[in-house]
Formats: sequence, C-alpha cells, structure tokens
Amino acid sequence: MKLWTSLDQVPEDLPSTVVALGNFDGVHRGHRQVLASVVERARAGGHAAVVVTFAPHPRAVHLPHVAHEDIVSPRQRIALLEAAGVDAVLQQHYSLEFARQTPEEFVRSMFVDGLNAAAVVVGHDVRFGRDNSGDFDTMVQLGRAHGFEVIAVDEYPAALPEHPDRRCSSTWVREALAAGEVAEAAAVLGRNHVVSGEVVHGCARGRELGFPTANLAADSEGMIPADGVYAGWVRDGEDGVWPAAISVGTNPTFEGVSRVVEAHVIDRPDERVEDFDLYGKHIEVEFVARIRGMVAYEGVEKLVAQMHADVEQVRAILASS
Repeated sequence: MKLWTSLDQVPEDLPSTVVALGNFDGVHRGHRQVLASVVERARAGGHAAVVVTFAPHPRAVHLPHVAHEDIVSPRQRIALLEAAGVDAVLQQHYSLEFARQTPEEFVRSMFVDGLNAAAVVVGHDVRFGRDNSGDFDTMVQLGRAHGFEVIAVDEYPAALPEHPDRRCSSTWVREALAAGEVAEAAAVLGRNHVVSGEVVHGCARGRELGFPTANLAADSEGMIPADGVYAGWVRDGEDGVWPAAISVGTNPTFEGVSRVVEAHVIDRPDERVEDFDLYGKHIEVEFVARIRGMVAYEGVEKLVAQMHADVEQVRAILASS
C-alpha cells in the first residue's frame, strides 16, 4: 500500500481512482464496510482504491479548547486501512489554511487534479470546504461538473441487542472507552481495542508484590480506556501472545499521581519470572473485558488478595472468550 502525506507526493501517472473521504478514526465496522465497497468498486472498474483522511483530526484544529482524543493514532489507522485492502492512503495534513478552501477548490485540487477520481464515496452527512459550506448535494453537483460519480454511504447499524438502531460511529466507540465499556467498544469496532507502546521501567511495585507488570510509556498509541482492571492480551511480534490482567489508573492504594497502563502477564511458559523481560520492546495491549473500577485498598494485604482474585477472573474470562 502506498502512503502519501501531501498531494505533491501523488504520482502524475496515477490511474483513475475510487476515493473514500473521511476521518476513519478507529476504522470501525461501518468504516470497513465502506472500505470494502470502495475496494470492490475499484477492482470491478479497473481503478485504484484510495482513502483520503486527515491528521490531525479537524475537530482538534477548529476547536483546540475542546478536549478530543483519537481512538487510534495515525500510525495505527494507516495499518488498519492497509489491512482493509486499499491501494493507497493520502493522509492530508489538516490546518486552518487548508480548511479555507472553497468546496470547489477542495474538490478540484483533491479529486480532479490530484487523485484522478472516477468515483468518490462519502456519507450523507459529509461537510467540506470553507466553513463546512459544502454538503452532499454540493459534492454531487461538483461531481457532475468534473466528471466523477458520487456514491452515498448508507448508515450501518451495530449488532447490539440493547442498541438495535444506533449506527456504528467513532463517537460511540469513544464514549464506550471513556466509560470503560471495552466489550461494547469492541462490538462497534469489530475487534478488541488496542493500546500500544514501548515497555518502560516503572516503580517495580508490582514485582515486589508478586505481580510484575509491563508498563507502557506515556506516549503510547490508542485511546486509553477508563481507570480500572481489565482482562486482555499482550502481543509482541517477536515472542507471541499472552493472557494478561491489565490495570489502568494512578495506583490509588499507593497515592499515585501519573496515569499508567500496566499489564501483568499470567500463565507464562517461563519457569522463572525474571526470564520474561519485555523492557524496551514495543507491545500491544488488547482490552477484552472490564473486571472492576480502580479502588484504594486499606493496606497491601487486601490489595494482594484482590489481585489474586482479579487474575483468576481474567483467566476465566479469557478462557471463555
């Protein structure tokens, strides 16, 4: 898959394309249905399947004072888009200057002169151009004027019995993760949510208690779920996949301040704990289910007893998942 970060990098001899436009934050089930349609149409017509997305997220540029957290990092999103089978991704840098283009200017530079679009796939609620003045009807009109087809994307409901009519959305995933509902987020994403990063040295308190943990660096990638204890997996491309009890929070029993993600790998094949060393490695921490919220315990003994109970619950959950 080709990755371009500006239109200047797009080759002049690019064949005709079918283009999907969107932020694709999380690359959830709805996104993947759209991408599958784009790839199918591109293959059938002899076109290249291309995704146009933005970094940073437009909301972070227009509303910098409003807290916003991406579900996945740009790097993670690129990997997910590649897995969806597209031929190329244009990850356009988004700025206030870029946003000042009129709808006509945006369409001409992006789809006509830049990507040689035969078709553009967008949602019914698409907004583009200066002050979001362009909408779906505008796109259709500009498509007719410039010779490309505009394809509308139907809403895609998630198969959740408790929310039968709610469509998949990045907002839904973000809300679920912020509440610690990682299983609900997984249902919308179509996969378990992942936070990845380098394993760094912590205060070694877990090792002292008999529960050594792999602590992720502060610059980890992926939205961190609400504080609590989770069942999940630790993945390392070099060594394998292991079940894990995952803690997110500030270690309130020890009056911690910094919010950390740490994973205690259970049922390891190693005979000695010290033989299992993840320090300095890049790992993925995959969240399956939330066990409980974060609690400050009165004394280390109660904490250790709870940690033993947590590990047993994690083992049971992962055995049945």
